[in-house]
Amino acid sequence: MDTLSRAFAALADPTRRDLVARLTLGDATVGELAAPYDMSLQAVSKHLKVLEEAGLVTRSRDAQRRPVHLETQALGELTRWIDQHRHRAEARMSRLESLLSRMSAPSAPDVPAPQGSPTPQSTPAAPVASAAPNTPAVSNTPEEPSS
Repeated sequence: MDTLSRAFAALADPTRRDLVARLTLGDATVGELAAPYDMSLQAVSKHLKVLEEAGLVTRSRDAQRRPVHLETQALGELTRWIDQHRHRAEARMSRLESLLSRMSAPSAPDVPAPQGSPTPQSTPAAPVASAAPNTPAVSNTPEEPSS
């Protein structure tokens, strides 16, 4: 699985998203991160391990402390990916809005069309399909039995 997929998979869990949000305030130990939750330190450590394997956090050793650090570069990659696709979607919606506004705008006064170009009124209707040659016509009325 690629880095981007691992990061999105890790952030699919609301507890892990909350841990990332907490780490935006600064480094914290597992105990500090676990304090607001009704779960064991081991459960929080498992969540942090998933975030660590996704490259979103790192753990270091600072004397007796093992602070967890948010890797902002990894978040930047996620943000760039999201922004790229958001910009594409917004551009597509902008084009659609522009098209719809042109379609709903009052039409311009009748201007003669250039010679040789068909106008909606002069375009002939498509011919109605007829039966193939040498095919007898089928009647919808029941035939009288002959005796």
